[in-house]
Amino acid sequence: MKSTIGTRSKTWREKLAGYPRLPEVKPIPPGMQRRHGTGTIVTPSPREVENAMRQVPEGRLVTVFGIGESLAREHGATVGCTVTTAIFASMAAQAAAEDRQAGREDITPYWRTLKVDGELNLKYPGGLDELMRRLESEGHTVVQRGSRYFVEDFETKTIGS
Repeated sequence: MKSTIGTRSKTWREKLAGYPRLPEVKPIPPGMQRRHGTGTIVTPSPREVENAMRQVPEGRLVTVFGIGESLAREHGATVGCTVTTAIFASMAAQAAAEDRQAGREDITPYWRTLKVDGELNLKYPGGLDELMRRLESEGHTVVQRGSRYFVEDFETKTIGS
């Protein structure tokens, strides 16, 4: 049995830095071609995803899909990997929460990054209450549909729309 004495888990900021082989552009795998066709897919780096999130100004929004599309264009790829983009967006949100706890004020505005259909990501730090507070303070209206929460008219407030 390995000893864990003196070891610590990585911070979210350290985890964001832990993907030296990314970004990567490769052919769209056969299993994805039915949905996306042929061409190439970019798997972004966590830093690229975080940088895209940092570019969203107050009062505006972005979706994980939109970030993936933007990064695909930047890399000359056909599509962006939205699964990886969503994972790295979540990591950036957790790193922002760590930064805030450390006293930093200029944190990544993760609450402005929504799921594909304008849904709030309740796995982001602070959960629903924190996300609603931040979004509503920037002029957005959050509505509940069933058990899910969305920014009303998010399409008109999304960067690139």
